[in-house]
Formats: sequence, C-alpha cells, structure tokens
Amino acid sequence: MNLWHSFPRFKINAISVAGPVTELPHLLASPRCHPLIQGSTAMNWDKLSIAELEKHVREHNERYFVKNKPVISDYDFDQLVEALRKKSPKSKVLQELGSDVSGERVEIRHAVPMLSLDKCYDDETLDDWASKFKGDVVVSPKIDGCAVAMQYDAHGNLSVAATRGTGTVGEDITENVRFIKDIPQKIALKNVEVRGEIYMPLSVFARYKSDFANPRNLAAGAIKQKDPEKTGAYTLKFWGYELLNAGAKTETEKRTLLKKNQFQVVETKCVAHDKLHSVFQYFLDKRDQYDFETDGVVYRIDSVSEQERVGSTAHHPRFAIAYKYQGDSAKTKLEEVEWSVSRTGIITPVGIVKPVELSGATITRVSLHHAAMVKKWKLGIGSEVVVMRRGGVIPHLETVVTKGKHPVPIPRKCPSCGAPVEMRDDFLYCTNPKGCLKTKLGELSHFVKTIDCDGFGEKILEQLYLSELVVDAADLYALTVDELLPLERMGKTLAEKLVRNIQAKRDLPLAIFLQALGIPELAQHTAAILAKMGTMDRIMKVTEDELLAIHSIGPSIAKSVVHGLHEHKELIHRLLKQIKIVAAPKAASHKLNDKSFLFTGALEHMERKRAQELVAQHGGVNASGVSKTLDYLVVGDGGGAGSKLTKAEKLVAEGAPLRILSESAFLKLIGDK
Repeated sequence: MNLWHSFPRFKINAISVAGPVTELPHLLASPRCHPLIQGSTAMNWDKLSIAELEKHVREHNERYFVKNKPVISDYDFDQLVEALRKKSPKSKVLQELGSDVSGERVEIRHAVPMLSLDKCYDDETLDDWASKFKGDVVVSPKIDGCAVAMQYDAHGNLSVAATRGTGTVGEDITENVRFIKDIPQKIALKNVEVRGEIYMPLSVFARYKSDFANPRNLAAGAIKQKDPEKTGAYTLKFWGYELLNAGAKTETEKRTLLKKNQFQVVETKCVAHDKLHSVFQYFLDKRDQYDFETDGVVYRIDSVSEQERVGSTAHHPRFAIAYKYQGDSAKTKLEEVEWSVSRTGIITPVGIVKPVELSGATITRVSLHHAAMVKKWKLGIGSEVVVMRRGGVIPHLETVVTKGKHPVPIPRKCPSCGAPVEMRDDFLYCTNPKGCLKTKLGELSHFVKTIDCDGFGEKILEQLYLSELVVDAADLYALTVDELLPLERMGKTLAEKLVRNIQAKRDLPLAIFLQALGIPELAQHTAAILAKMGTMDRIMKVTEDELLAIHSIGPSIAKSVVHGLHEHKELIHRLLKQIKIVAAPKAASHKLNDKSFLFTGALEHMERKRAQELVAQHGGVNASGVSKTLDYLVVGDGGGAGSKLTKAEKLVAEGAPLRILSESAFLKLIGDK
C-alpha cells in the first residue's frame, strides 16, 4: 500500500511530507554487482513479453534500490529497461524506476521530480544527444552514491531531507543527514533546495569491506539508521550538484553558489561541443585518483533556459546524459584454477583465463573470490565467464555465462602442506596453519615488509625457515653473520647487510608493531586505533565490547583482533624482549592519507632520504619494495628506474591498483612544487 495516500501531508516549497511510519532496519552486505559493458549474461530480454519484462524490471529495481542486493549488472538492467521501453513506452513500471522507498519511513514528495539519467555507451550516442541543443556543457564524474534532496527554509536552516525514492516520492532522512559533516545545517541562501549525492569514500570503505559488498550499499544503509547519530559514525560525504529556487541562470552559477555556501562540489568542467570527447578521456584518466566510486561521466546543458526548452520525458531529463565507462568487463574462457595459501591459512582460488584486454591492460589472472563462489557458480574448465576490472581494482570474475564440461574440484588437502582442509562460512582453510610452509612464510614476509626491513625476500625466508634458523619473527633478531653464510647464494656482504638491516629495526612504533604481528583484521587502521591505548599491556586486556564501542570497528574485526592477540601471546612476549616500542613521529599533514610510496631511479630535486621524510611528514608510508599492495611508485626525473619500474608496470598490467608517478608529480601531490 502506498502510505502517501494514507496520511495528511504538508508542502514545503519543492518537498512535501507525509505522516510518520516505522523506520527501515539497517541494511547488510549484498553480493557485489558491477556494471558490465562488454559481454554479459546470455539473457535475451527482447524475447520476453511485456508482462514478463515488467515483472523482471520490478524485481531487479527492488533488489538494487530497496534491498541493496542486486543480482544482475547495471548494464544488464539498462538493457532490460530498454527492452521494456521499446515494447511498451507508456508502461507504468518505467515510472517506478530507481525507487528506494520501503514504505517504512515518513514519505516525502518532490515537487520537482528527481528523474534518473539517460545513459549512453559510445561517442555516437553522445553526439546525437548534443546535436539537439546549443551552448556549453557542464561535465563531471558520475558518483555511485545515494541521491538526496535537502530543503533550506526562509532562515537558511536545513528543514527537510529526503532520498530520491521513486523520483516523485522519497523517504525522510532529515535527522540522519544532520550527522554528516559535509552537509551545512545553515546557509546564506533562503528557501532553496540542494540536491546531490551522499557517498562513502573508498578510504573509509576499506574499514568495512570484510562485512559489506560495496560503498553504495553501506551508504544506503547508513543514511537510514534508526538511531540518526549512528549515521555520523560512517564518515559519509556529500557532493552537491543541483540548486533549485536560487535564480541561477547556468549550472556553472549554481555550483559556484553551492561552493560559497559551504557545500562540496565535485570537479566540474564547462566545455564546448567540440570538447565532449576529450573531457570524457580527462575524467577517465583521473578515475583512479578519486576517493569515491565513479562509473561514468555526466553531461548537462549549462544554460538553464536551454534546459527548459529541451525539457524532460517521464523517465529522464533530455538536458543531461550519463556516459558510462567502457572496457571494464569482457567475456573470456576459464583455462585453469590455481589455489594459493595466505598467511592466515585461507586457501584462495585464482582463475587463469584466456588473455583479454580490460581498460588498456592484458588480463590473464582473475580473483575467484573464495571456495564457496566456485561451488555456487559450478565453475568448470572451459567455462565462458565475464571478468571485470573496475578502476584500479584487481580483476575478478563477475559472472558465469556457460558452464564448462569439467567441474573445478575443491581441494581436500592444503596445496602447500597436504593437511586436511575445512570450510568455515565461505572460505576454505588449512587445518594446520602453524605447520604450513606457505602460511609461515607469509607471516614472516608480512612482518619484514611491515617494519620496512629490506633484503628478506621469499627465497631467503624459505631457507631460514627450512634450516630452522627462523621459526617466527622474533628469531630474526637473533641471526648472526656466521649462521647466514652457509645458506645458498649467501656471501659475507649480503649476510652482514641482512643482520644490519634487522638490527636497525629494534625501535618500532606501537602501531607498526601491532600491524606486523599479522593478526587477521588487525590492519593499519585498526592498529592505529589500538595504539592510542598507549601500551601493549593495556592492549592485551582489551575486550570485544571495548572495540565494538569504536564506530569503525565491526563485530568480525573485534572478535578476530581479541582472538588473535590471545593466539599471538607467546610471540608478542618473545618480540618484546627483542624490540623497543617508541613514539611514532607526528605527520605534518595528512595529504597522503596512509598511502604507501616507493622511490626508484635518480632523484633530481632531493635526496632519497629527504623524499622518504616528506612521505612520512605528509601522512604516507614508505614501502620496502614493489608489490601488489604498493600505492605509488615514484620515478626520479633523472632516469635510471630499472627493475622496480619494470615490475611495477607488469603489476599494473595485471590489474594491481598501483600508480606510477614522476618525481615532479610527487612534489606537486604534496604541494612542494
């Protein structure tokens, strides 16, 4: 039942409000679902009847906007809607698209409908759209967040906020948005409506990704928390892009007014028709630099009078269009599955696929997520699959188009040590992690990388472990040159260097020490939080309830950290006999936001030590080598980058989220040039 017809309502300029109802419960994680551009499922929507199409549109619309649990890609959904539009352009179902109204909150009616955007996937369609009007176009990234409308009253106070909902009717989230710092509670403008996108930064989402599928789903649940104050704990952000009733004559003027009234406005370019293609490439090139999900570019006529002239359909405005990014996905064949063992004992499947081009890189290896997904998909060698590489994210299998003839077997024994395996929830585990070579090597490698100790590569660590010189991280500090010399390819110079390097790492900041332990879920962010407790004695006594009281720590993290500290008690005791906990140097700024940096080649503007100091001063982390977890490789302007650059370029080609910067670009990034 539509509660809008059941309660009295009152109108506030562009928004009207219905009576109270119960609130929407918190939304949990859903399967990850991304837009597919090249290739998709085998479904042919054109063969379905109007009734069947309407049924599918309603089902998938509700799954995405209400339940936040999509099961098909954005691209498939667009094709489904287009099939219905062709067969029945006046279908009432088309007017329901985009609704996040659950019927469990106060309903808000938009006097000016919040229509969804029309979409295109090629230059030809974009050019056809642009041929229907004159004048400049405002262009900005398409943010994958939650659209909202906010009403400011005659005194400039925030009075009502609503979700997009059906486009005509949304849900009241007024009290929730009061706890989003990006949204001003009072502005100089009077009787206006501000529209924009609430989103979760990717850097914030990193804290929750083990419990939630993607930033949008988490943001959608966060803005509908029963306790509005809890919304603030999610560190949500807001980009403004629309201003109604302010008398602005252009989109450019609207965004200038928004900035003057303390709203954040996403990067925007105002261009002529001959620049429409180049500006798309500009935003595509910058995609990996943004701290938010973006899956395309939005074009909007700059002139408001020209917007009014071209008008809108019942479904979308004619004065705007979203050009979705291409090359994010493609069909290929699964040729093999490899199983790797992590330092925590998780046995993870990796798909070897027939080489395919994605976003300018040749992809041959893709993540298959976990063992449960292999079962669910009924994967087989020869399966036709859709793989995706979105932005800088590691390529992964998105969906299975056809099943292969030979099902992929789930290992019964650990591929490293041969111990029996067991399923825990969705993951396959080695039952002998303390005696598994790959797990132990992973732990040691994690320790030396985290404390930034050079020289201890996988081959050396394997020799140290197999020769029983090093059983755990504490043994590293007891190594001598004489003990190292008998190892394969170990000369006196290298042995002395290794001993010197590890001895130089006896003074460790508490956060680094905690992270180096390799406890599941005790990553950089959580380690920094625990370090604020001051001492290891205090940290060893922390309880799950204490951790759960910290807004960025969820149940799974709290449980894992407390259990891990107990399991590592003996190692911690042994390490504290070898190292000294010291105060961490304070960052002068947070421009680099805990990103990791590595320098290679000849630096022209500074010495390498000074470059590393600048990273630390601006809140970054200096890495010890090129790896998939490295954020930035900085190449000196003097040339001579060598093998590090070659390895980094290879990782980028394989899909690693690693960026390569010039020395000059690095200085510009930190504001020193």
